[in-house]
Amino acid sequence: MFSTYDVIVVGAGHAGCEAAAAAANLGSKTLLVTMSLQNIAQMSCNPAMGGIAKGQIVREIDALGGYSGIVSDKTAIQFKMLNKSKGPAMWSPRVQSDRMRFSEEWRLMLENTPNLDFYQEMIRGLIVKNGKVVGVRTALGIEIHAKAVVLTNGTFLNGLIHIGEKQYGGGRAGESAATGITEELVQLGFEAGRMKTGTPPRVDGRSLDYSKMREEPGDDHPDKFSYAAVTRPLTHQKLCHVTYTSPEVHNILREGFDRSPMFNGRIQSIGPRYCPSIEDKINRFADKDRHQLFVEPEGWNTVEVYVNGFSTSLPEDVQFKALRTVEGFENVKFFRPGYAIEYDYFPPTQLKHTLETKLVENLYFAGQINGTTGYEEAASQGIMAGINAHLKIHDQDPMILKRDEAYIGVLIDDLITKGTEEPYRMFTSRAEYRTLLRQDNADFRLTPKAYAIGLADESRYVRMQEKYSKSDALLDYFKETSVTPEEANPILIEKGSSPMTQTDRMFKVFSRPQIDLSDIVRFEKVKTYIETHQLDPEIVEQAEIQLKYSGYIEKERNNAEKLTRLEEMKIPDDFDFYKVHSLSIEAKQKLTAIRPVTISQASRISGVSPADISILLIYMGR
Repeated sequence: MFSTYDVIVVGAGHAGCEAAAAAANLGSKTLLVTMSLQNIAQMSCNPAMGGIAKGQIVREIDALGGYSGIVSDKTAIQFKMLNKSKGPAMWSPRVQSDRMRFSEEWRLMLENTPNLDFYQEMIRGLIVKNGKVVGVRTALGIEIHAKAVVLTNGTFLNGLIHIGEKQYGGGRAGESAATGITEELVQLGFEAGRMKTGTPPRVDGRSLDYSKMREEPGDDHPDKFSYAAVTRPLTHQKLCHVTYTSPEVHNILREGFDRSPMFNGRIQSIGPRYCPSIEDKINRFADKDRHQLFVEPEGWNTVEVYVNGFSTSLPEDVQFKALRTVEGFENVKFFRPGYAIEYDYFPPTQLKHTLETKLVENLYFAGQINGTTGYEEAASQGIMAGINAHLKIHDQDPMILKRDEAYIGVLIDDLITKGTEEPYRMFTSRAEYRTLLRQDNADFRLTPKAYAIGLADESRYVRMQEKYSKSDALLDYFKETSVTPEEANPILIEKGSSPMTQTDRMFKVFSRPQIDLSDIVRFEKVKTYIETHQLDPEIVEQAEIQLKYSGYIEKERNNAEKLTRLEEMKIPDDFDFYKVHSLSIEAKQKLTAIRPVTISQASRISGVSPADISILLIYMGR
């Protein structure tokens, strides 16, 4: 029935879809196995992509040749660039998505991907021989063989859904849990744990009074995620709205705490710290008398609405009673209540930086199975697992992104080196080189790497080169061209900046903190240059960022180069840390368990002190 595949991907969430697309587009004969072909790339929680740091990740996936950015652009209903009041290192794109169209577009793109087959069934186990995975075994007992397997099981591994005092098995609402894989992996020697996440009620938008809520429109001039020319920015957008909880809402919710699985002991596992449930929020932040709720449409044409900020596992009658006291929700009708879900995960310190497991060769983990939360974090792991699975079985060098090259590199290094005991979420603060890792330059950082292995096509590569050559040329124009006080002073005075007394270079004038891009393009000489050379707005923006932040960028680049020197100091695979007597006991234990590849990675392990690193450097003759 089945021939042997190069790569089998188990699970068709965001991680699985990117993994399958990457492996197939690189030329591997790939099989994507899922329990429901109707729910490919389902947005299980909020209908949105991107956000703080997450938007940078989507741009990075796109720059590598992944599909998430393109699908997000094609199915967006609203676009916002978050943090525009801050520096460009903090700018983060985000879209509201049409949930149904998002899943449909993903499926259509995958069906049009060469080398990719599909199969609908539960995978119960793995076929492992001599420490190497050689295939999977389905619930019907069918064995499908492959050279590499990528597990992207999301919240489905022994998933347990909680609504108040009720609980039942499931991977998400309306879908059954996956069983068998956890038990088999534990038998193989893997350590497993439990995590939880949650989701809010979905409600009927026709039952809401939007006149009582604050409107939240998209950007006046929306951008897009993908660097490719196949997508366009939105020309019209859907409104979102904001309302608030109140002391009355909180009191009603507290009445149900004794029936809450979070507080009565039914849920033992740890949930996401940075996306807490509403009951967790009013318990932890008892001094707050209200919390913000984002009222988000699920699509262009549906009336279903997502109540962002009201994630809960309280009994459905408590959810309903409390939500009806929220302003604008007095007559709300439920499509379905919120719920919490517990699921199995595998501490990611059991992986290599390629996302291959240390215990079983050619077996890769990606997504929530590694303890992460969020579509974007999952998708980024998926594309890297798909890439590295293909490269490994074709005897090519792996692709490992460093911390100064991508947020994806930070994410994977954090997971592998530090592990996680709660659902891991990416933030800009986790990246020490975030001025280098901006959303605007992900193509410059990553498209050459993807092009070198054959994942990003030539049109992408040429487009990237053209963008940066034109941006550099504009920057040179600013450095070489002068501007007179007569030309500049009207704009400088208007912006509250000191007037010029003599002619000066544009570069110096435009570097002033009061002057931004909208001011720069008002100068006649600049306007003429842009029109003559037909420069896109993103090219001009790129030049402005380089102009204003060149000092910060150079400083971070120098710091990154120092880190690179430590990255080049390799630790032998079979190095015995216990023979280095001067190391602390904790360092010996942590280093032996995690097996860092470089001195730099070793320095980031919790419990390994600078003194331990110095001892290692001396021991290794450095």
